Amino acid sequence: MPYSLFLSIAVAAVWLAACTATPRPLETVPSVDLDRYYGRWYEIARLPNRFQAMCVSDTQATYRPDGNTVAVLNQCRTATGLEQAKGIAKVVAGSRGARLKVSFFRPFYGDYWILDLDPDYRWVLVGEPGRQYAWILAREPKLDAATLTALLARAAELGFDRQAFILTPHTPAMR
Repeated sequence: MPYSLFLSIAVAAVWLAACTATPRPLETVPSVDLDRYYGRWYEIARLPNRFQAMCVSDTQATYRPDGNTVAVLNQCRTATGLEQAKGIAKVVAGSRGARLKVSFFRPFYGDYWILDLDPDYRWVLVGEPGRQYAWILAREPKLDAATLTALLARAAELGFDRQAFILTPHTPAMR
């Protein structure tokens, strides 16, 4: 094999390996004050997922303390009415509240990592280390365009597919 052909193949292999490299480890915010995090959050945008496929609008989550866990109530409007899912979350030891394990079907738990959080707890970017699931939540059903754009850019910086996010509509009756 001629040297130039070998070199071309080697360069192509290195380039392909770089394109398929695993993204850097996902980092969370340093800490979360769960007392401030509790309450209602409106879904502003999400990466599509099978367990929310039926949701057409008005998606929201409510978190409240429940002993050593966090009670979770998710709800959304479907084509035929209102859907609700009750679950629990457990804080991951050593995460200072920034990483939780959430379950709607015990004993199965999923990661819920807080990746970016407004200092006043007005909005949050949540995801998981596989970068398959992500949500932008806010305390109000609308988020200003500049903040939404910045959060989508932050999600892209973290390795999430920015173009795949879908916006969640909200109707006045569900506020």
